[in-house]
Amino acid sequence: MSEFDELQAAIRRHAHERQAEERACETFLNALYHALRAASGPGLPLNNVTLDFTVDPANRLRPVPTGGFHAAWLRLGLCEVLVRVRRVGGAFQGEYGDGGSFRLEGAGEDELITLARQMLRGVADTYAGSGQKRVRRLN
Repeated sequence: MSEFDELQAAIRRHAHERQAEERACETFLNALYHALRAASGPGLPLNNVTLDFTVDPANRLRPVPTGGFHAAWLRLGLCEVLVRVRRVGGAFQGEYGDGGSFRLEGAGEDELITLARQMLRGVADTYAGSGQKRVRRLN
């Protein structure tokens, strides 16, 4: 068997695992989108939040190998934030914006709302400038 044939066989052998991971990450990103829409609280949906799946610009292989990042642009009103997520040991590990990161063992509604609010604060801090402290209301 040639090296080329070995490569094709490896890709086919792990296709189901890769596809399951991709679906899980896309489901997570979609749930995060809904959490961002609900981040203002019950009955106060944010209507100017959109989701656009994209190829992660850091990926150097297609299809994305197991453990690779999956990405989406989340439009939050006047800005867009690239969110990258992957599965690591059963948890969702990701990055967003200018240096934000997260790791969630569970992807329940409460965890996602907390992450959504963390993201909104982090992105707002980025635009406010690194040397400025924002005054935040307590929920």
